[in-house]
Amino acid sequence: MENIIEVQSLHKEFKTFLSRSGVKGAFRDLFTRNYRTKTAVNNISFSVKKGEMMAYIGENGAGKSTTIKMLTGILTPTSGDVRVNGYHPQKDRERFVKSIGVVFGQRSQLWWDIAVQESFRLLKKVYQIPDKQYEEHMGYIIKTLDIEPLLDQPVRKLSLGQRMRCELAAALIHNPPLLFLDEPTIGLDVLVKLKIREFL
Repeated sequence: MENIIEVQSLHKEFKTFLSRSGVKGAFRDLFTRNYRTKTAVNNISFSVKKGEMMAYIGENGAGKSTTIKMLTGILTPTSGDVRVNGYHPQKDRERFVKSIGVVFGQRSQLWWDIAVQESFRLLKKVYQIPDKQYEEHMGYIIKTLDIEPLLDQPVRKLSLGQRMRCELAAALIHNPPLLFLDEPTIGLDVLVKLKIREFL
């Protein structure tokens, strides 16, 4: 079976500015700056086959979110090679984003002040999904995630658990062959976590 994700020697470093203490230090910082380099992801390699599920676990600050951001094209690696769905995420950006779904537990892709179904309709237009395909696919997703009662509510009025189920539905609107999840159940109660896991 073919690999849907291929990662070779992926490495990411961040430069952080070190400020000197005191007025004298602040004045010196105007002319010369000191930086510290922090390694967030240290030369990792792996592959994921089509149809496979992979969990990426580790302590806070281990580089999980940074890796996902490189795999989804949000961050550019310092070195190494990434191919996802046959694309280089940073180079083939426009075509690549249509081939993935992403849910970040800390960020929303839904519009805060409009009804959930209006957000879905806007995303339908962004991805240029035909009406029939949208209705069949989203009918299944809405039913399975039990979000029909939420469709007319503005996103800001949803509980965290309700919002995360709607975020998951939004990520699947264009029926992508690959779904990235970064802490999609953060802060959720056990029953909602279970429902999302069963759905996945």
